[in-house]
Amino acid sequence: MARPVISDERESAALGAPGGTVPPAVVRQLSTLDRWLPLWIGVAMGVGLGLGALIPGLESALSAVAIGGTSLPIAIGLLLMMYPVLARVRYEELGRLRAERGLFVSSLVLNWVIGPLLMFALAWLLLPHDPEYRTGLIVVGLARCIAMVLIWSELACADREATAVLVAINSIFQIVAYSLLGWFYLTVLPGWLGLDTEGFSVGIWEVARTVLIFLGIPLAAGYLTRVIGLRRKGRDWYEGTFLPRIGPITLYGLLFTIVLLFALQGHQITGHPLDVVRIAIPLLIYFALMFGIAFAWGRASGYGYPRTATLALTAASNNFELAIAVAIGVFGATSGEALAGVVGPLIEVPVLVGLVYVSLWLRGRWFGPSPEPVGAS
Repeated sequence: MARPVISDERESAALGAPGGTVPPAVVRQLSTLDRWLPLWIGVAMGVGLGLGALIPGLESALSAVAIGGTSLPIAIGLLLMMYPVLARVRYEELGRLRAERGLFVSSLVLNWVIGPLLMFALAWLLLPHDPEYRTGLIVVGLARCIAMVLIWSELACADREATAVLVAINSIFQIVAYSLLGWFYLTVLPGWLGLDTEGFSVGIWEVARTVLIFLGIPLAAGYLTRVIGLRRKGRDWYEGTFLPRIGPITLYGLLFTIVLLFALQGHQITGHPLDVVRIAIPLLIYFALMFGIAFAWGRASGYGYPRTATLALTAASNNFELAIAVAIGVFGATSGEALAGVVGPLIEVPVLVGLVYVSLWLRGRWFGPSPEPVGAS
């Protein structure tokens, strides 16, 4: 996503306002593409449904060539979604882990223990008889935040550098942890709890293969791009010129993928129009609870507002690009899991904008005004 430009004057005014009660105009600071993302997703859904009705043989055509079990056009869309996001990650900030050890441990527990458990519980409580949608939600809950949270962090005047460290850790950790956790929450834990999975199970390799293709490849490309770009052109050019140029590619890849998914799922969606709402309800509860738990955790730990906001927004955000890729790669483009993955960004973007406002409001109530932006370069 294109990085929003936030003037130092407006940010300082927001941080230094009496009582910290006057937030910056959050929505206006988003780029046009980011600001209207839910609208673009809605339009892409409509276009996809129209194509599905007009082209009956579309599924066979898309399945003619596949990568890792995913049709080539959809695979291209997924890779395009991931690469710009991972080229933004500040891998060089990993050296700051020792200085942020407490924050790192807190984030690790929230993101990789509490978050997946919460989504698992909500999925089983609210969709007990819908195994595909339930599984799709769990897949979303396992995909922890990456670079999109950098936008929310800036808008909330959180600690930018700490956010960069947590994003880098989550990006790398997902390569190792995602497939293991996916197998555990989708197959092992339901068995331990005696839940009726209706014969459903997922192997580690099914998830690992998809993660290696659709996260491993763009992660390696993003890392190499950043290392080479910073070395040859410097940080100012890389972050001020190159990243804004490639940023919109993520949105184009997402919209392209959504068009194809809804073209393939048209009959199912038009036959069950309330399914999107049923998927959205546990997502809304999940984002609100994760933010509230993490914000209270940060305040109780004495992190101060900037790091507390970083912790909360990082915990509440998800890597919906990876969730969509896994849902399609493992379960297929016409599956209920894929539909649940697509609903994720439709709900997450407006909710996270709202949580930015909540974060700024809580800063004034719980922390008081700050003298200057934290982490500003």
